[in-house]
Amino acid sequence: MDVQFDEMIPRRGTGALKWDGADRIFGGKDLLPMWIADMDFPVAPAIQEALHRRVDQRVFGYGMLSAAYYEAVSGWMSRRHGCSVPREWVVFTAGVVTALNFAVQAVTEPGDEVLIPSPVYGPFFHAAEDWGRVAVRCPLKGENLFYTFDFDDMERRLTPRTKALMLCSPHNPVGRVWTRQELEALADFCLRHNLIVIADEIHHDLVFQPHTMFLTVSPEIAQRTILCTAPSKTFNLAGIQASNIIIPNDELRNKYRAVVARHHAFSANSFAEAAVVAAYRDSEDWLDALIPYLDGNMELFCSTVAAELPRLRVRRPEGTYMAWVDCSGLGRDPKDLKRFFAEECGLAFNDGASFGPGGEGFMRVNLACPRTNVEECLRRLRTHCQ
Repeated sequence: MDVQFDEMIPRRGTGALKWDGADRIFGGKDLLPMWIADMDFPVAPAIQEALHRRVDQRVFGYGMLSAAYYEAVSGWMSRRHGCSVPREWVVFTAGVVTALNFAVQAVTEPGDEVLIPSPVYGPFFHAAEDWGRVAVRCPLKGENLFYTFDFDDMERRLTPRTKALMLCSPHNPVGRVWTRQELEALADFCLRHNLIVIADEIHHDLVFQPHTMFLTVSPEIAQRTILCTAPSKTFNLAGIQASNIIIPNDELRNKYRAVVARHHAFSANSFAEAAVVAAYRDSEDWLDALIPYLDGNMELFCSTVAAELPRLRVRRPEGTYMAWVDCSGLGRDPKDLKRFFAEECGLAFNDGASFGPGGEGFMRVNLACPRTNVEECLRRLRTHCQ
């Protein structure tokens, strides 16, 4: 076990949404926050050092990203994912959620439909509906908590107004790392029905089995894909607000850039380049140590639930650092689960209903924290859920 991840970093009282927002949002007191998807680990030393150097420059005016930034992004995608990404394919955007909104606007018109396999990360739905599009919720098939695409259901939901599909890969919250065969089938479906794919791969470095980057499935589907990536989950940099949107097709990329321009959202903050270059160029060893630590947290949590908490069910995730927990065995109203865990157990979990159809009765649990926090979470669950 790598002890660097055992360090308890005090975050309460620092303006951290995960900690300082938990009591207010969940209605409890001194909650153990295991909800919003950031990690409680300190960043890699190379990132901290790069940010110190940037602060030491003492001037934080308008800036521009250098060639080194794009070289770091391309190098990472090639080295880690076997995907060649020329610099011109990359469009910097301040965060993947922002990028999802821009992408929907770029490839659809008001009234158009976007297929969204669910349950899935809640902002997917908002990225469509907030701009007058129709979010078509397509339930995943979930046999024994193992989820797969339901192509027959998606086929039935198609209309002449269906223009795009949003893919979460690896999937948040159900923890699937889609196989190449599954992604090939999805690509074939989208090509046959002339759909643009907006793919969120923000967790693609946090996997416990091989991950296939969607752009590598086929040259044809790559030309119909807007791929959203970022170092934010991988290296715990969500507050830096830096994402790299990869768009091989010139026409699609120009449409996306036009939306970014309309929102006047081209600029990176003063710390983005320092953090991203240090992450992708100098912090791979840190990630290689993180993955087995997260895997150990998953093993502890999932094996304990299976052995000692029969009223809860969980399947060990293939990727991400979240566990998707079926709480229906508690016999409670699904609408009461969030309150129960917060007020009676002292735990802040994400309510499964916020992830759309199929999420009712589930909780999403963030296990990217020191092992002692996982142990404390399990202690509280034993007290209240046995």
